[in-house]
Amino acid sequence: MDRTLEGYPVIQPANRLNAIPPYLFGEIARLKADAIRAGKDLIDLGIGDPDQPTPSPIIDALQSASHQPETHRYDESPNGDPIFTSAVSRWFSRRFGVELNPTQHILQLIGSKEGLAHIAWAYLDPGDLTIVPSPAYTVYRVNSLLAGASVYEMPLRAERGFLPDLTAIPSDVARRAKLLWLNYPNNPTGATASLEFYGDAVRFCREHDLLLVNDAAYIDVTFDGFRAPSVLQVDGAMDVAIEFHSFSKMFNMTGWRIGMAVGNPAAIATLNKLKSNVDSKQFAAIARAAAYASEYADNHATLDIIRRRRDILIEGLNALGWRLPYPKATFYVWLPVPPGQTSVSFAKRLLEEAGVLVIPGVGYGAAGEGYVRMSLTVSGDANGERIQNAVDRIGAAGFHP
Repeated sequence: MDRTLEGYPVIQPANRLNAIPPYLFGEIARLKADAIRAGKDLIDLGIGDPDQPTPSPIIDALQSASHQPETHRYDESPNGDPIFTSAVSRWFSRRFGVELNPTQHILQLIGSKEGLAHIAWAYLDPGDLTIVPSPAYTVYRVNSLLAGASVYEMPLRAERGFLPDLTAIPSDVARRAKLLWLNYPNNPTGATASLEFYGDAVRFCREHDLLLVNDAAYIDVTFDGFRAPSVLQVDGAMDVAIEFHSFSKMFNMTGWRIGMAVGNPAAIATLNKLKSNVDSKQFAAIARAAAYASEYADNHATLDIIRRRRDILIEGLNALGWRLPYPKATFYVWLPVPPGQTSVSFAKRLLEEAGVLVIPGVGYGAAGEGYVRMSLTVSGDANGERIQNAVDRIGAAGFHP
């Protein structure tokens, strides 16, 4: 038994925690804290957390549901509050034209992050293999590793619109793997996927007996008339796919922790078997407020603000010499770093010399090197003025591609 400097005994943690990669953003976090302590005006383009409030009608729905005594007790329903799962079924039918059975195809989650982590634990054993995109939201890789699986990184390249080349996956990898992870609209690149691509992915998974895990958290954070598809719109997808949705980004409800998994009944049941032994579902009043949101709420005001910020940032960076497309979805701009810089060195210089915080792309996987992620969710920004200020600072500091 080891002892800390204070003399208290320390029980050694599980070895699986050693599988978690080092925290690559530590130096950026330290510099951010130093800047704040020094009183500097820091423009934080790092966190992907909506800065606008949850629409008032959803809050009113929560208040109403919280006064219903039955919401104060354990939720003993099999898949989640029936008001919630029924509303999700109706939303999916309206939005995607796909009919879901609330008790077979839908599972209530305590936020989609929780579900994504637990699907890895529900399917992966030590020695198994999983196929993870790079760059990608870190939850897929980290929880695959924590479950003891090995990870094959599937690179997302600009020349392919940040869609993976499924034909480039070695046949032995495809045969051994159990899960194929996808995420569109994509964090961190902002890329989108077509139904044609999803059709290819479904065929690939059917051919190789893979479970397709699609993270669709940003599916309704879209602009310029674009409507992101669901993988479940593809014929045969219900045989091989489970898709994760979240109210966090859709309705500015990140702190509420409510989402859902939809799709293959066996995968839903498997995930539910694990979850029923580790949690007791979300507060039913929150689930019912989310049900109200799926039926009646409108978040276009927030999306209009995000779109204006996107336009200001893209126009400003392109005026400095970049050649960036306008993302059709998500909160993110995926910016190539100038020649001679790494993603970490460029992020550090932006913070120190321009007072602008961004996330190094390498933190999302090896294929993220050469980029930084800029988020459009900026606290204190009313109508894009902080974004414009960030562009002005970048230009004044002499940064160009």
